[in-house]
Amino acid sequence: MEDYEQAAMADPFARAVSFFTQLVADLSGPDTLILPHQVVEEIAAERGRELARLLLRAHLDLRAHREEAEMKTLDGAARAALADGRSRLEHGHHRELATVVGTVTVSRCALRAPDRPNVYPADAVLALPRERHSLGVRKLAVLEAVRGSYDTALEAITRTCGKVVGKRQVEHLVQAAAVDVAAFYAARTAPPSGASTLLVLSVDGKGIVMRPGHLREATRKAAERARRTFRTRLASGEKAGRKRMATLAAVYDAEPSVRRPHDIIAPPGGRSERRPPRPGPKARAKWLTGSVEHDPDHVIAAAFDQAEARDPQHVRCWVVLIDGARHQRELIQAEAARRGVRIHIVLDLVHVIEKLWAAARCFYPATDPDAEDWIAAKTARILRGHADRAADEIRAEADDRHLANEDRTGIDKACQYLATNADFVHYKKALATGWPIASGVIEGACRHLIADRLDITGSRWSVPGAEAVLLLRAVHANGDMPQYWDFHLRAEQHRLHPAADQANYKLTA
Repeated sequence: MEDYEQAAMADPFARAVSFFTQLVADLSGPDTLILPHQVVEEIAAERGRELARLLLRAHLDLRAHREEAEMKTLDGAARAALADGRSRLEHGHHRELATVVGTVTVSRCALRAPDRPNVYPADAVLALPRERHSLGVRKLAVLEAVRGSYDTALEAITRTCGKVVGKRQVEHLVQAAAVDVAAFYAARTAPPSGASTLLVLSVDGKGIVMRPGHLREATRKAAERARRTFRTRLASGEKAGRKRMATLAAVYDAEPSVRRPHDIIAPPGGRSERRPPRPGPKARAKWLTGSVEHDPDHVIAAAFDQAEARDPQHVRCWVVLIDGARHQRELIQAEAARRGVRIHIVLDLVHVIEKLWAAARCFYPATDPDAEDWIAAKTARILRGHADRAADEIRAEADDRHLANEDRTGIDKACQYLATNADFVHYKKALATGWPIASGVIEGACRHLIADRLDITGSRWSVPGAEAVLLLRAVHANGDMPQYWDFHLRAEQHRLHPAADQANYKLTA
């Protein structure tokens, strides 16, 4: 260390220049000229990273030397004003910084006072984090961890940066990177839209496999009370009690698109080639959020916050797509009432069709193509505004066939589903006014935000870990990651180095 510091004091970049000169000599030498390109490529990449590390270290050393010289020019009063009363100056304090080009040592001055922690003015100027990993490593950890498992993220970071971080450290870095997501969206300006543009909200839930200590209390107790048929596997209908429900919400804009029933469902026998279906409303300015830590009312409130930011005067038409979950619907209605906004709730047609398929299996064999025509006829009737009549027809058909109770379970559930949601299946009005009637956006979000990452085989999550990944994946899906990262860096700088006096202290390097 002493030899390096002495050389660095004379010329901080001398070692980097020497290393570069040697690298050029090696790459142009006779032994290297006979190597295949992939070997030369590996040499250039590995030693190029070391060259970059030496250059970074030299730059930091240069700044350290200039800081030391500048600190010597300040009297005790000036240093005390800079560091909240700490005026004793000490040189040669070191810390390690793991960066994207490898680990370097940062030297800086300390301002001290008895029985008080040291203050390092250069830390604020350099925007150094509290821990040893640089902000560049943190950003790379976030980008890799939101795309794949922590194992693959660690492999990617190690390939790029060398061994600068461990798996558990990657998890902690990701959790720390998600702390400003709520504040970021609270401070953002919503995209402008015309009064005729639809404002669409949709909410759904999906389970995440959790570590035992991170289940909700009700789930944990239910799992403890459950009596299992087998020791080594679950029997049909049994649940493991391993999941905690995450709530997801989507808000987006869409222009109205008027349609008719035959644009939604092909008539029995197939669709006519002469009448192509009209397209439905197209989602734009899509915004996603979710939480496994907070209850559904928290996520629904966040979705309404986003919607009100887009339409603060409540002049647009608000359409809310639901899947029929009663508790979720009641929370949505309560939030709308609290804010004094009129919403139009529409039951997702895809869920209705799934119920009809379950009913069709009571009438037709699994592979009978007539079942599809039966479903098309019932769906068309529902789309024309006659859901009650369709349910009556289904029950009457079951009675005519004298189906036993155990053979008509799917039928009864489908009819009950239509009756329970009778106020939300007015598809005739929805199609005539150009509203969306399917929740494909939120269903896709469930797959993308949770299934593709949090549902990786073998994964078991803690609440903080799952929450961080879910939030950051939502930011990434919204296309806001570059803007969020800038916001997060500013917030992190303010948390770690809030002193206003730092603005008056600038290194000349």
